[in-house]
Amino acid sequence: MPHVETRTGLVRRARKIDRVLAETYPDARCELDFDNAFELLVVTVLSAQTTDKRVNAVRPTLFAAYPTPAAMAAADREALEGIVGPLGFFRAKTESLLKLSAALVQDHGGEVPGRLADLVKLPGVGRKTANVVLGNAFDVPGITVDTHFGRLARRFGWTEETDPVKVEHAVGALFPKRDWTMLSHHLIWHGRRRCHAQKPACGACPLARLCPAYGEGPTDPEAAAKLVRTEGRA
Repeated sequence: MPHVETRTGLVRRARKIDRVLAETYPDARCELDFDNAFELLVVTVLSAQTTDKRVNAVRPTLFAAYPTPAAMAAADREALEGIVGPLGFFRAKTESLLKLSAALVQDHGGEVPGRLADLVKLPGVGRKTANVVLGNAFDVPGITVDTHFGRLARRFGWTEETDPVKVEHAVGALFPKRDWTMLSHHLIWHGRRRCHAQKPACGACPLARLCPAYGEGPTDPEAAAKLVRTEGRA
């Protein structure tokens, strides 16, 4: 008869996984560069469909030209498009930044609000972006369900949900709220470096004994080691 994990057992295993990931990635953090809440909000919006590394590359030029919501709201569209062009979908992203900055000026006095309910009302801002900003700019615990987080949560057997909001709530119930932001970093770092969508590095994974999906990727240590990345996606 197959072993059925109890709720208590699931919580204990989930928290053990997070402890191991914390030891494995002691430097885990948001990999987008930012100096304040406005910068983090903008770079998170820009990170859709591209890499953090590319966003970080355009960030200095972007905020040298438009350091505040008021400055960005008044930006020349073509000039702004020229800066964000390397990130792809530049017309849509330019439109998002113009609307987002205008909303910050008109509705929040040029300041980024520190509440989820206010953030998700901003143009182009969903729960994922809002939780990134809350957790990393305001120290308000939040779970960031990106593609890595959702994939790993399902592989770990924490949830079978695929809807990001349902994943957020299901996983959040397994952990103390104070751990949510770092938990997000741990899973995202692990997803970028070892637990890839295709060919996860199972044989080089510190979670082998705790993961029900062990064996989805190569279990041979040498083969798995070749799949490990020392940093996130280029």
